[in-house]
Amino acid sequence: MKQKALLFFYGAALALLLVLFVVVSQQFLSLFAFLSALHPYVGMGFLALSGIILLFTLVTALLFFARPSEPSLPDNDVSPAMAAYVRYRVARVPTHPKHPEGSNAPKDQRWLRTNLKLLDGDAMEITREIATKNFFVGAFAQNTSYGTTTSLLNNIRMLWRIYTLHYRQHHFREFVALARDVYETLPLSDFRKEELPEHIKPIIQCSFSNTLASLLPGGNLLTPFFMNLFLSGSTNSYITCLTGIAATRYVQASTQEERHEVMQQSMFEASFMLKEVVRECNPILSVTISKAVKKAGMDSLDTMQQPSASSGVAQDIVAHLANSLRTILRDDG
Repeated sequence: MKQKALLFFYGAALALLLVLFVVVSQQFLSLFAFLSALHPYVGMGFLALSGIILLFTLVTALLFFARPSEPSLPDNDVSPAMAAYVRYRVARVPTHPKHPEGSNAPKDQRWLRTNLKLLDGDAMEITREIATKNFFVGAFAQNTSYGTTTSLLNNIRMLWRIYTLHYRQHHFREFVALARDVYETLPLSDFRKEELPEHIKPIIQCSFSNTLASLLPGGNLLTPFFMNLFLSGSTNSYITCLTGIAATRYVQASTQEERHEVMQQSMFEASFMLKEVVRECNPILSVTISKAVKKAGMDSLDTMQQPSASSGVAQDIVAHLANSLRTILRDDG
């Protein structure tokens, strides 16, 4: 079924391109004939200009979609192919401003590792910054098209910043290949039930951490609401941490061994980064929601009508409780 669908898709695409080519060619020839009837040189000028525009479009398309030739990734640090790969990487990686040897020193494997280590620190800062943003996006805009789109755009920007951080010249196909590799690292990209517990574990640990427990005292009626926000924010933030760390590990991998360990290494580092993000965001989110709930409660109490002379005992009790709650909330505020 899948093969038949692909054949139909390719056939329909070729037919559509053929029809488009015929229509455009007819319009082009008609315009050329009209201009040639006005003056022969006008038609020739139009033909030359069209050729230049088409050639320019073709050249720019080739440059845009071109991908630099890259030597094969060495199997390990002692592989004979390591020397060629190091020369390729040092030619493309920008020198970090804080590199102790600078750009004038001999750029060997030791220089490259030092430079990548410094770039790794910058990439982690970028990842943590976007993960913090996506925590609040996930908490307040969960299950909405706005939240999904915003998180996706933030992750794409993060990938681009990490990619441009590690390469002097930027290539579209190379960036797309990096995005594809990172996507395959994320949970649910290729559904495997045995991997889900490893991804869920750090989210649950952060959501039920001591910090969160201190913010949500037992018996609080808002606890389910808080937990829903925290879980959504933590999940979104974990995906962002995993995305940024995996992208950094892929662009910094210098051997096949390092590339094969990207997924496990990224999950391990993402769990620690998530704890830092949650520790920073949870108090802010808790205070924000508490103030909003308190304000909403006071506004609701202010709209209650005062009992009249003909009111019953039940209405008098409700009004008295409302006045008491209003006083308590204002004193706490």
